[in-house]
Amino acid sequence: MEQLQVSLKHLLPYSSLSAIHDAVAIIQQSIQQQDSILIIGDFDADGATSTAVALRALEMMGAQQINFLVPNRFEFGYGLTSEIVDVAKQYNPQLIITVDNGISSIDGVNSANDLGIKVVITDHHLAGDVLPAAAAIVNPNQPDDKFPSKALAGVGTIFYVMLALRAQLRHSGWFEAQKIPVPNLAQLLDLVALGTVADVVPLDHNNRILVAQGLARIRAGACCPGIKALIQVSGRDANKLTAEDLGFALGPRLNAAGRLEDMSMGIVCLLTDNDEKANIIAEELNALNIERRRIEQSMKTQALDALDVMALNGDASLPSGLCIYDASWHQGVVGILASRVKDKFHRPVIAFADAGADSQTQNKIIKGSARSVPGFHIRDALDAVATSYPGILSKFGGHAMAAGLSLYHKDFDAFKQAFEREVSRQLSVDDFCHVIHSDGELSSEDIGLPLAQQIQAAGPWGQAFPAPLFDGYFDVIQKRIVAEKHLKLVLKVTGSETVVDAIAFNTVDDAWPQNVQRVKVAYRLDVNEYRGVRSAQFVVEFIEPVIATNNVLTTDAL
Repeated sequence: MEQLQVSLKHLLPYSSLSAIHDAVAIIQQSIQQQDSILIIGDFDADGATSTAVALRALEMMGAQQINFLVPNRFEFGYGLTSEIVDVAKQYNPQLIITVDNGISSIDGVNSANDLGIKVVITDHHLAGDVLPAAAAIVNPNQPDDKFPSKALAGVGTIFYVMLALRAQLRHSGWFEAQKIPVPNLAQLLDLVALGTVADVVPLDHNNRILVAQGLARIRAGACCPGIKALIQVSGRDANKLTAEDLGFALGPRLNAAGRLEDMSMGIVCLLTDNDEKANIIAEELNALNIERRRIEQSMKTQALDALDVMALNGDASLPSGLCIYDASWHQGVVGILASRVKDKFHRPVIAFADAGADSQTQNKIIKGSARSVPGFHIRDALDAVATSYPGILSKFGGHAMAAGLSLYHKDFDAFKQAFEREVSRQLSVDDFCHVIHSDGELSSEDIGLPLAQQIQAAGPWGQAFPAPLFDGYFDVIQKRIVAEKHLKLVLKVTGSETVVDAIAFNTVDDAWPQNVQRVKVAYRLDVNEYRGVRSAQFVVEFIEPVIATNNVLTTDAL
């Protein structure tokens, strides 16, 4: 039962994070000296919320010279590179703090050191064999770190650093001397919740506390204007916001800025205290997200058509690991494309797009975004390929389930073969099957609003902590397609009078036989609200028609 307790008193202490006291001492000195501090973030939702948390917290603690810089994805790529340090020096910082990046920034940190700029790294990505020569590194995933939660997101990491900094400044009498109130950092938990869910890190107990507390503040109306505006533009109800809304409604709109243009727009949305300005930016982010969807759908159709042809060729099956590339694809959307293809074919996928040419060799560079399946650590797999084939990868980094990489276009075929061999070495054909783990059937008495509300209240649910999934056979009372791609149904529990609405997103019944009267369904029991009326609803994860042939029931999977 302790795992279900989500009050802040159960939050892990910051003291076991390696080097956190060193980082705090450096930041404290910079604040007291009123040094120029520059936050360098990442161009995704975790990076944007991390940047906003850092700036808001430092401002509350009395820092006066603070600014931020986020590398443009298309010009500089990810992290604290030497090129970004060249841009950063225009701000004349005495201290650079990285958020959600930096653990692999060997050259960038060296460049900053050469300029006499101190660097404090806060990150959560996996470390390589060599760590940057930063003044301090706070990362729960660096070697020998004792922090129990390795699932902390970038925004969670910088939040912990700010907690430790506040404690030290309070202990030193800083707030009293400056006649400023001790800041309530819980005010930032709305940002922490959004970044944690949007980065799809596992919702272990510590992350669930952060997310639950952030959601509670949002539902109470105690969130920043930017998040309020994102909720409004996505058509969600702030009073009933869920972790799923953060991941599927707010996160994509914030990410759209970094994918298609510049994440600075999203960060400004999260930093402004002006409601009107926040609403204007949120509308711009929403428009970018609509454009992102259009680009993604075109790329997905093209990729799936090509893969269907591959599967129908002589091999009769797809490779174990999929590397896909097209010169016309948008660099900012290949991560989503890789995720969609992975979901369809249940195997590791890397999608590549053009990324310009090397300034020295003029060789064309392509950047890839990788998504994996359970049991295959994608970052370690890339490390294995890089070790076996030195020089084939320009750079790479990431997590177990997602990673990024760069290579020369001329090496694509060689890398593709090496990656396929590495996947085949680790995974078998059985690993590519789509397996659904169900919590069993529900009785007709349990299918209803009371249980749906209890499940909803037991959240937040998310990555590595999924909501209960049930299965069963149901009679089809009604079915229709809504918004051209979602299957809406009314189902009846066979042998009872229990009827329930169901929605299967991104599913159509074009391939079904005619007059299907029964289906097998795996579903989450959710709460739907329409015109103020709340009711139980199935959110369908898997559905297949049940066909009666000579009085024998069979299923015909889609």
